[in-house]
Amino acid sequence: MGDGQVSALDSHLAGLATALVPYRQAARKLSRWGHELARLLVGGGRLLVAGNGGSAAEAQHLTAELVGKLRDDRPALSAIALTAETSSLTAIGNDFGYDEVFARQVRAHGRPGDALLLLSTSGRSTNLLAAAEAADSLGIRVLGLTGPTPNPLAELCSDVLAVPSPDAQVVQELHLVSVHVLCEYVDLALPSLPAPAWRAVPVGGLS
Repeated sequence: MGDGQVSALDSHLAGLATALVPYRQAARKLSRWGHELARLLVGGGRLLVAGNGGSAAEAQHLTAELVGKLRDDRPALSAIALTAETSSLTAIGNDFGYDEVFARQVRAHGRPGDALLLLSTSGRSTNLLAAAEAADSLGIRVLGLTGPTPNPLAELCSDVLAVPSPDAQVVQELHLVSVHVLCEYVDLALPSLPAPAWRAVPVGGLS
């Protein structure tokens, strides 16, 4: 590499470092989200999550941490990635159009008092905007992880954590940090909540 040239890695890390300082301020709300989600999930509520592309993978990552575990074992928590059920996803896209792939699932699975978390680097995906509108009509709280604001998705969310970077890759990387930190706060909040009556299914199936 010649003098004055900046490697792709150095350039990427510089962009990430630039975004980290303002992100630290924005990410303070993850603690509040974690405690609110813990109360919701322990109380029998459900978290629905959706995104497109890399954000779809992060949506599934989040639900895997909640249904499974982040570190220590604990009761399973109800979280559904709307990107993961491929038969429903493709059927809805085929029959109703791709803009409806998440909104129709929200109407099927969501209940008043549940939460919907939407991930988008641009905040402009029409299928996520439709999902947010469907959730709002059902009394479901909508949270957003987006790139810089203002953006249309942030305007539809009851609360948003916006990563202040023009680089979609940096935004996605800090969304993944947010996923892990959010799950950490959920786990930290659980011991302070009343123990739920986790129902065990009898051996041999449901009676």
